[in-house]
Amino acid sequence: MPLIKTPEEIKVLKEGGAILSRMLREIRETCVVGVTTEELDALARRRFSEAGGTPSFLGYRISPKDPAYPGALCVSINDEVVHGLAVPPRALEEGDVVGLDIGMWYKGFCTDMATTVIVGEPGTGNREPSAPEEVRRLVADTRESLVRALDVIHAGAWVGDIGAAVEDYLKPKGYGIVKDLVGHGVGHAVHEEPSIPNYREPRAPKVRLETGMVLAIEPMVTLGTWKVKMKPDEWTIVTADGSTAAHFEVTVVVTDAGYDLVTPWPDV
Repeated sequence: MPLIKTPEEIKVLKEGGAILSRMLREIRETCVVGVTTEELDALARRRFSEAGGTPSFLGYRISPKDPAYPGALCVSINDEVVHGLAVPPRALEEGDVVGLDIGMWYKGFCTDMATTVIVGEPGTGNREPSAPEEVRRLVADTRESLVRALDVIHAGAWVGDIGAAVEDYLKPKGYGIVKDLVGHGVGHAVHEEPSIPNYREPRAPKVRLETGMVLAIEPMVTLGTWKVKMKPDEWTIVTADGSTAAHFEVTVVVTDAGYDLVTPWPDV
């Protein structure tokens, strides 16, 4: 499977990525008190159908022996790091920290992105913040760590530079940086090489970034331990200590001078 995408392939990826970003923006804005996770997933399915795309998570299996993912949208709440299930439905509550992760097949190519929203934060009619200051800082700092990661991307840099940038920003603040889950290549498959840790990993293969690589960069950060565990549903990953988690992700293409966004930020 080629890691380098052609200009024609990148054009299609960007077209699909723009559509996916608009979908995630709408889903993000729909995260209000009382809406259910099932309603968010149903909204995603409608938008996939209208766009002519296919949800890349629906039916996805990590291995042939694993259960198929049952939703079009991952909805992870509070201590859930990633892969939260939309069904059975859960109603969102004031102050919930909601991670929204979504991927799409479009014209034969796959993009992937995620955002985190705090339900009821100012801007939705509240006078006071809906979550404690440390939780709001976690969400903001996780997003900023992704910005810092993107800043080091360019042809000739190393994959390890990405994790170093994330760690250098987050570690002094005392956060847990999840180690069991990493970013990855994307495009021809949901998950491609290279793996992209969000921390310094001296044992990882030394991979140099090349123009045309398409990468999903996704820091996953907690208020407590970096350790995680899986719920009995065999999909939802939660923090081992029950602490709150946040997750942001964009797909980018490496260029000579830096990178281009394939999936524009859904919150700007």
